[in-house]
Amino acid sequence: MVSPKQASSGTEVDEKFAALLTNASAVRAIAAAVEGTIGPKGLDTLLVDRFGEVVITNDGMTILTKMDVHHPAAKMVVSTAKAQEEEVGDGTTTATIMAGALLAEGLNQALRGVPVTKLIDGLKAGVKMAQEIIASKSRRITGLDDPLLRQVALVAGRGHEDIADLVISASKMVGMEKLLDPRFKLAETILAVEGADNQVFAGVVIGKERLSREMPKEVKPAKVLVIDDHLEPEKVEEEALATESGFRRYLELQEEFKANLKKVIELGVNFCIVDGGVSDLAEEILTDAGVMVVSRVSSRELRRAAEHTGAKALKRTGLKKPSAELVKYLGSAERVYEDDELEHIRILGGGGKPMATILVGAATREVMGERERICTDAASSVQAAVKGGVVAGGGAAEIACSRALESRKDLFDGMTAYGLLCVIEALKKPLAQIVANAGFNPLEKVGAVVAAQARTGNDNLAVDCDTGEIVDMFERGVVDPALVKIHAIKAAGEIAEAILRINTIIKKKDDEEAGTGSGDDSEEDKI
Repeated sequence: MVSPKQASSGTEVDEKFAALLTNASAVRAIAAAVEGTIGPKGLDTLLVDRFGEVVITNDGMTILTKMDVHHPAAKMVVSTAKAQEEEVGDGTTTATIMAGALLAEGLNQALRGVPVTKLIDGLKAGVKMAQEIIASKSRRITGLDDPLLRQVALVAGRGHEDIADLVISASKMVGMEKLLDPRFKLAETILAVEGADNQVFAGVVIGKERLSREMPKEVKPAKVLVIDDHLEPEKVEEEALATESGFRRYLELQEEFKANLKKVIELGVNFCIVDGGVSDLAEEILTDAGVMVVSRVSSRELRRAAEHTGAKALKRTGLKKPSAELVKYLGSAERVYEDDELEHIRILGGGGKPMATILVGAATREVMGERERICTDAASSVQAAVKGGVVAGGGAAEIACSRALESRKDLFDGMTAYGLLCVIEALKKPLAQIVANAGFNPLEKVGAVVAAQARTGNDNLAVDCDTGEIVDMFERGVVDPALVKIHAIKAAGEIAEAILRINTIIKKKDDEEAGTGSGDDSEEDKI
């Protein structure tokens, strides 16, 4: 609320807080674009490009990344949301909504006369406390058979039973150790295919077909060679080819390459995965030897195939190694075959680390994209739950956190308490938006939940979006990964702090213009 003194000098206030006002408005607009999607009653958003192509989704990350965004502050929100997605794979909508609420409350306090530096101090401390509180309330997952884990998949999968079952099956296939590996992402095992049936299988997929129709369509068992390079002879410069010694060198390299391929074939290799291209010479020799070759494989697929088969990736120069040493680089699989209908290669029963692939089917391309996004959210949430446990969903954990912060206001001196107040109010926003999307009065329901949690001492209470009753979220199976909540609070705090720190907005010159300017400032160079 703006004071009478501020209202009487509106121009002065507007000038003082011009940057904050415009930035907060931009972030609020971004938050408004995604807030209607949160919760079990959240609706979809239709995104249309200039060619008329449409995307229908209620996935916050998809909406943010596909929106036509121009304002610098709004772009900061999108960048932070991408970081959130990269870190834990979910929670971008919650982070964006809370960032909008933090800035709205921060602007309100600044207009009342609270120094922005004090707001930032209180906000940073409050966000750190909130993360610690959420972590302390998390309930650990006891194992991959823990019923809470399926509930996580079901909630993040927006109630799709088939997707929740796929994700849990895949989790059990890869195992707890793999899920805890920071380099492994369960979400990367998902493959959405139009017209396919849902399935999970122990193996990996390469989204390519074999190099030649003359090569075998299936090999079993497979002995696997992975080339992280082009599979072709070493090159000789064109200038050198014009000389006798250069041409002789070219012939030597061709013969050496043939010998290396023969050595690979004698080791029993019948499946070869290549990062780059394959020369005609290599294709001919390997085809004649009955070796299946897949070329121009993406680095992610190549890495997963190598891990699953136990192969070690080689550069083409590595083929010069003696056979006794080269054999240590080979992997194995029970079966490798090309699926004609889905146009990809499947590697099953690898001799390396256990891997799973989640195949999600859909009737149309538009539905396929959304089902893939839903499955990705579910997989990311399941992995986050395994790592950091779960808390009550439906906004219950955030309300409990806001109550805990309220009780710590006495720890804050002076005006930094107003920064803490921003965090307290922002933590109420997820529940408020969830119940608003369900058709209830958010002010009434948030107040009722705060009172019910305080009265009963039960931090798991929130609102049933079907009936409007206050219920225990854990008993209803509405649970969220603690890590998603923690990172959402952190991301929202980082956005708010960064934007609150901006005091002035200046349009900078283009780099080319700045580099060609003279020593004297022209009128165009001046602000």
